[in-house]
Amino acid sequence: MKFISWNVNGLRAVVKHDFAETFNQLDADFFCIQETKMQEGQLELELPGYHQYFSYAERKGYSGTAIFTKHEPLNVMYGIQSEEFDHEGRAITLEYPDFYLVTSYVPNSGAGLKRLDFRMGWDTAFQAYLSKLDADKPVILCGDLNVAHKEIDLKNPQSNHHNAGFTDEERQSFTKFLQAGFMDTFRHFYPDQTDIYSWWSYRFHSRDRNAGWRIDYFVTSERLADKITDSKILTDIFGSDHCPVELDTKAI
Repeated sequence: MKFISWNVNGLRAVVKHDFAETFNQLDADFFCIQETKMQEGQLELELPGYHQYFSYAERKGYSGTAIFTKHEPLNVMYGIQSEEFDHEGRAITLEYPDFYLVTSYVPNSGAGLKRLDFRMGWDTAFQAYLSKLDADKPVILCGDLNVAHKEIDLKNPQSNHHNAGFTDEERQSFTKFLQAGFMDTFRHFYPDQTDIYSWWSYRFHSRDRNAGWRIDYFVTSERLADKITDSKILTDIFGSDHCPVELDTKAI
């Protein structure tokens, strides 16, 4: 099976360009989207053969997630079962007989780390939610997790230390998450690969210079390791300040 995850930085905007061509070319079983930046009724997508699920932020033009899948789920859950954190459309969970698929757009700590406390609260609630799912059946998590875990995961670690997405708190939180029985699938296959990223600032010609960050992930329960055949970062696909990431698996 093929899973795709992509922060499109505005679904209505990317649909005006090459989204349909990219979507059809990738031909994924599961296509997960973050940062849709839209409300219900603002866009109708013709995606024959796919079930469509959207989670919208209460704030207009902000955040939002979606999943398009060829496989109808047993159950669909929106949010992370937290009154504090379920107003921004940041997560969707699809339940299948043998696994859960979760897509998430994790909060950014923001300029000056003004939302770091909110972000750390999210991490605690989200990790508890994922662990609860994992106790029932294996989890496949994807999305813009808004953290570069190690220095290898961004171009300029020294100058970005203590910036949003590369604070000690966020990185340690992600380490704790992985230690709870989860696996960063890209690093599972490519533990030492450098200079490959999934997000580049629109400023300073960052993508041309490949001055990026790896903040988009597929993280799975460790017990799915023997089912996973590859984890990729599709740097040749444009249309957003992020590129898609891909997970390939045997039947689960």
